[in-house]
Amino acid sequence: QVQLVESGGGLVQAGGSLRLSCAASGRTFSDYAMGWFRQAPGKERELGASISRAGGITYYTDYVKGRFTISRDNAKNTLYLQMNSLKPEDTAVYYCAADLNTVRSGTPRYWGQGTQVTVSS
Repeated sequence: QVQLVESGGGLVQAGGSLRLSCAASGRTFSDYAMGWFRQAPGKERELGASISRAGGITYYTDYVKGRFTISRDNAKNTLYLQMNSLKPEDTAVYYCAADLNTVRSGTPRYWGQGTQVTVSS
């Protein structure tokens, strides 16, 4: 089992920044591909960014590309998402996820409980 706990969400004005963290425990963190998903009210959960086991390969969907940066510190068992130039449409619950294979399928095996990000206009 892998336990994932997100933190760092909150209320921010449009144009501002937040840094999300996801602390992992239970298994060897570096064995897992990781990702950040989000779910806005009334919408399906969607992938925002993913990162490979060693951190050398990242992927971003179009709506976050150039504004968000995913990173990981395998020594600290922690995943990060630096979010800049936030927009009201970024308002959502943000989840980190882990899988031994890939998170880009949209159905990773392990999920955190989520952290709320609210961007005011």
